[in-house]
Amino acid sequence: MESKYIPIEDVFVYKISLELCDLGWQLYEFLSWQDRKILGDQFIRSVDSNAANIVEGYGRFHYLDRIKFYYNARASLMESKHWCDLMYKREKITQEKYKLFVERAQQVHYQLNKWIKTTYSSRDS
Repeated sequence: MESKYIPIEDVFVYKISLELCDLGWQLYEFLSWQDRKILGDQFIRSVDSNAANIVEGYGRFHYLDRIKFYYNARASLMESKHWCDLMYKREKITQEKYKLFVERAQQVHYQLNKWIKTTYSSRDS
């Protein structure tokens, strides 16, 4: 049985995580300097960390090592949602932008959970 290597750029959960990074940047770039320092910097770091942890996990050999990074990605995703919630509550972003980010974050969360499950189940192959 031949194993086929899939480049990270072709992994769906990574693709939509990058889209979330772009959405996050669109929210971040319009914040004032003060808002960036209080909320924005932690927000953008957590959004970008989600995708970065997916890549780092994908590059690991052992499945448990990969899964650890995927869990870190999920935690960063949840943190970014927290910061987005605060920006919306403090009226730093519009409801439309907030909903768009949250919907995409939910998609990433769902796909990441599927990816973790797939990684667990592929440990024997």
